[in-house]
Formats: sequence, structure tokens, C-alpha cells
Amino acid sequence: MKKFFVAIALSALSTSAFAGAAGGPGCGWGQMLFEGQTGTATHVLGLTTNGSTGNNTFGVTSGTNGCSSSGTITYDGKEMVKVGAVMDEFSEDVASGDGEVLTAVAVTLGVKQEDRAYFKETMHNNYSEIFTTQNVTQEEVLANMWEVLGNDSRLSQYI
Repeated sequence: MKKFFVAIALSALSTSAFAGAAGGPGCGWGQMLFEGQTGTATHVLGLTTNGSTGNNTFGVTSGTNGCSSSGTITYDGKEMVKVGAVMDEFSEDVASGDGEVLTAVAVTLGVKQEDRAYFKETMHNNYSEIFTTQNVTQEEVLANMWEVLGNDSRLSQYI
């Protein structure tokens, strides 16, 4: 049952993340059709229109449909990994170097099967750098984890 809740908690994270539009704001027929409208449904319809017709790809390559490849793609969403709901379990898993939540975080980050044992060992060996105080926040844990992973030549590819 614990695995079920961990899977639900981690899988729900990706639904809360939104990326900046590749091709620029206003790129594609969906943005043209729903210009000036607001709301989740309208955004979903615009994205669906662009995705189902492939017009963003055409627009970016041809410079039409309000699209351009000259800008920088940005990400303005929230972190895709959240451990707040399972912070105690995550802390215990990092302290022991193994466990369901630590494995779920590795999977969420896309850590390859052959690197997972090393990932867990690195997290374990850096426990005090990740969990710096007893009242550490999720944001601090994630920032510390990114720093640990970023400083490791083998694991930096996963951040």
C-alpha cells in the first residue's frame, strides 16, 4: 500500500509543471484560435490544437504561425520532484541508502538502472549536506540535492 501512495504522490508531480512555449509565446494555430481567452480549458484546447496538427513544428522551421526559433526556451514551472508529502520517509531512505521513496525519486529523475545504486550511495553519503537541519524544508532539501548531484560527474546528467 505504501508503494501505491508513493507512486501517486510522485506521478502527480509532473501534472503540476508547465514549460514555456517552444517557438515563442503565441506560436501555433491554437494560440491564434483562442487568442485573448483565459482559463485552463482554453489553454488545453490551444495546446491540443497545436499538438494534434503539428503546426508548431512547421511554424518553427518555416518562421510562420507566430513561431520563431530565435528565442530561448524557458521553464517557469515548479520543480517536478516533490518530497514534502513523504519527507520523513525520504529522509529515512537517504539515511539508510535505500528504500521505496529514494527509488521513486531516482526513477522520477530518470536515473538509469545501472546508476541507481550509485545514486542511492551518493545520496546516503551526503545525507548531512542534503538534510542540513532537523526542520529543513522541501525547497532546501531539493536545492541541496541538486547541488550534491551537480557536483558529481556521473550524476550531474540527471539534474
